[in-house]
Amino acid sequence: MNFILKAATILDPSSPFHNQTVDIFIKEGVISDIDALLKPKEGIEEIELDTLHVSQGWFDSSVSFGEPGYEERETISNGLATAAKSGYTSIALHPNTLPITDTGASVGFLKGKSLNNPVSVYPIGALTHASEGTDLAELYDMKKAGAIAFGDYKKSITNPNLLKIALLYAQNFDGLVVSFPQNNDIAGKGMVHEEKQSTLLGLRGIPALAEELQIARDIFLLEYTGGKLHIPTISTAKSVQLMREAKAKGLQISCSVSVHHLILTDKELSEFDTNYKVLPPLRTQKDIDAINVGIEDGTIDMITSDHQPIDIEHKKIEFDNATYGTIGLESAFGILNTILPTEKVIEMLTKGKAIFGIESVPIAIGNKAELSLFTPKGMATFSEKHILSTSKNSAFIGQKTKGQSYGIIANKQLYIK
Repeated sequence: MNFILKAATILDPSSPFHNQTVDIFIKEGVISDIDALLKPKEGIEEIELDTLHVSQGWFDSSVSFGEPGYEERETISNGLATAAKSGYTSIALHPNTLPITDTGASVGFLKGKSLNNPVSVYPIGALTHASEGTDLAELYDMKKAGAIAFGDYKKSITNPNLLKIALLYAQNFDGLVVSFPQNNDIAGKGMVHEEKQSTLLGLRGIPALAEELQIARDIFLLEYTGGKLHIPTISTAKSVQLMREAKAKGLQISCSVSVHHLILTDKELSEFDTNYKVLPPLRTQKDIDAINVGIEDGTIDMITSDHQPIDIEHKKIEFDNATYGTIGLESAFGILNTILPTEKVIEMLTKGKAIFGIESVPIAIGNKAELSLFTPKGMATFSEKHILSTSKNSAFIGQKTKGQSYGIIANKQLYIK
């Protein structure tokens, strides 16, 4: 893999070439030279793309596929191609497969299926056996097999003592515990945000309190036990404030927000489109405003696509019976680039690596090439033709996008769509 990226603008504050437009020579997966204008080299391909920008490789902390068990939703092979097309060099893969990823062997299966791929897969092991919330899973065995964190996807840990034990135990091997923020007793049989819109539509609501009460509980437990805790996809104004206060106490706590909770509100539900049925539910503009403040002041650590493919049989049905979730890898950068400055977008797509223990590689001569290739220019409307995922359940159909991903360079491979 030897080639020269021509006229690439580098966006990487840790790089000596930050904000410079340069040529980048990559030889055998390593950045061999960077200069304003590199001379052509015999037998070396030159790659020119319109308004090409490069950054450190993007990381998504919340991705689901389907394999094993739900290949009709998404296979690992096609899912990784989707991630590469979308600009991601690494993803954290959730355990919501069949069987659940709750052993070292099942973690090893996912790692094995993703070998020799430009996208690096970092499995999240289930926190509890079969994600049933009763007994802790084999956390240490999964850690040794390559799991980077432990959590039951979209399932709350209802027993506070179980979470307490998990936080204490995981400290023995520097494990990161992931706790989904929903109190099921408060949420009840709700499906959408409890507010004026849910009343108008006659849909059962999930109060913001369900999320906030769970986060408050988890913070108290973390304060008692110590350890590392990650709260995924927070969605309310009060949740942002709770996280801000917890960080001010010096706790090792982090959080993410999904792209759809940054741009879509519960008003999208007026047509009962099940692509907008997500968990946590879409909230209000007030919540979006608070989340944006949290991004700006550093309270929110990362933005995730929360990519969750759902096959048509479980999505294109009555709203009450439809499965939660939206895909988001393909649309994430273009959507974010319409609402945040490009440099902020890149920051929020890369800094989560440190929290999950993944190496960040500055763009510098002599370092391995782990790069996302993109342009921040150009407006488009997101449509089904932009979707590579097997499942097409996108909440972003019809949304305006700005810029696009060209692909990635990682693991000594070049992927350009």
